[in-house]
Amino acid sequence: MPEYEQAMRPEDITRLFVERSNAGDAAGVAALYEVDAVMAYPPGELTVGREAIRAVWEKVLANAPRFEPEPPLPTLISGDIALTSTPPKDGAGARAQVVRRQPDGSWLRLLDQPEFAPPTR
Repeated sequence: MPEYEQAMRPEDITRLFVERSNAGDAAGVAALYEVDAVMAYPPGELTVGREAIRAVWEKVLANAPRFEPEPPLPTLISGDIALTSTPPKDGAGARAQVVRRQPDGSWLRLLDQPEFAPPTR
C-alpha cells in the first residue's frame, strides 16, 4: 500500500478525503478508515470494513465526481474519540463522522454517515 499523508487532527480527514477523491484514489480514501469501519453508504445500506469501503469508492470515483471542501462544524473530542461534521454546500442535510486516534497519534474514521437529510415536519 502506498504511503499516505496521515490525518494528525480529526479535521484533516475531510481535506484528505477531498484531495484523494478528486484524484480518483479509492485506495487513498479507504486508507482514511479503520480496518473495521462502518459507512452508511450507499443510501439505505451499510458498508463494513476498509476493503468494502474501497470497493464502494472505486465505483463512485469511476464517474470522476468533483468534491468541494466544506467548512467543518466544531469538532467534539473526548479522549481518543472525536465527532466531525460538515453542512453540505448543496443544503442536503449534514455529514458526520466518528473518528478515533490511533496509537501513532493519527486519526481514522470509525463511523461515517456521509449524508443524511434534515428531518421533515
